[in-house]
Amino acid sequence: MTKVHHLMPEGMFARVKDGNPIYTSVIVVEAADHARIHLAGQVSADENGAVMGRGDMRAQIVRVCECIRAGLEAVGADFGDVVRTVTYTTDIEEYFRCQAVRFDYFTHPAPTSTLLGVSRLADPDFLVEIEAEAVIDSGRLKLS
Repeated sequence: MTKVHHLMPEGMFARVKDGNPIYTSVIVVEAADHARIHLAGQVSADENGAVMGRGDMRAQIVRVCECIRAGLEAVGADFGDVVRTVTYTTDIEEYFRCQAVRFDYFTHPAPTSTLLGVSRLADPDFLVEIEAEAVIDSGRLKLS
């Protein structure tokens, strides 16, 4: 039997309209022997939505990775469990200059990764957004 859990962990920004989040930050699909964890794209916003690291790609990547960490830890996972990422950036060349900071978080073996250049993100001051998927043994799953 499969169960789906919708979570809004602390430490992650979620856009809210009329008092309701417009998306779920973390969705866990729990099966008998494993759980798939889907994290919505994370940006460099604090919990209130204020842009952090304005104009600084490296600082924004760090903030995004810290948000991903918060989402993973909320369900009992860590960066070693991430199997896939999709990264959106408004400046691919600057992203390549700063991408090494990701290795402070995503260790080897690295997850699969897709990088897309976009003209803009949800806020024009966001330079990077990363979504992630992880898989863990269902015995490790914790739901806060």
